[in-house]
Amino acid sequence: MLRAVTSRIARRVVGARGAASTADASGVWRGYDAVPDTPDGFTARFAVSETNPNGVEVIMEKWRAGAREPAHSHPGDDMTVVVEGSMAVQFFTKSDDGTLVKDGAPLVLKKGDAGHIAGGRIHDAAYLEDCKLVYVHDGRFGFVAEGAA
Repeated sequence: MLRAVTSRIARRVVGARGAASTADASGVWRGYDAVPDTPDGFTARFAVSETNPNGVEVIMEKWRAGAREPAHSHPGDDMTVVVEGSMAVQFFTKSDDGTLVKDGAPLVLKKGDAGHIAGGRIHDAAYLEDCKLVYVHDGRFGFVAEGAA
């Protein structure tokens, strides 16, 4: 099923300043290695662990329609694949006095879309419909509350 979803993914990438880029710019897509005894051309990146500190963390998420995440950031780049539903992500910058300022219009992700967010980029999320997501974080997951918008 994931293969079918990923074949339809619309690339929606937001870098450190909100500029669009390719999925290749995200840390999620770096650090892949050849796997012994597999076909030529196959590489993989495995879950972060004590023996693999450079891996990724994958979280299968379910959100109810109307749920919201407050403004926050993550220490590493991330990627969210929307398997079902739709969500809106609002980006922010911090003013000199620490106030959060909206940075552009919300980005709406729908079933089949993938969103990439650079580590340290402040954002919130609103779940417009019941959602099922596959969330991939570059390295160990972290959630940094960034104050009220």
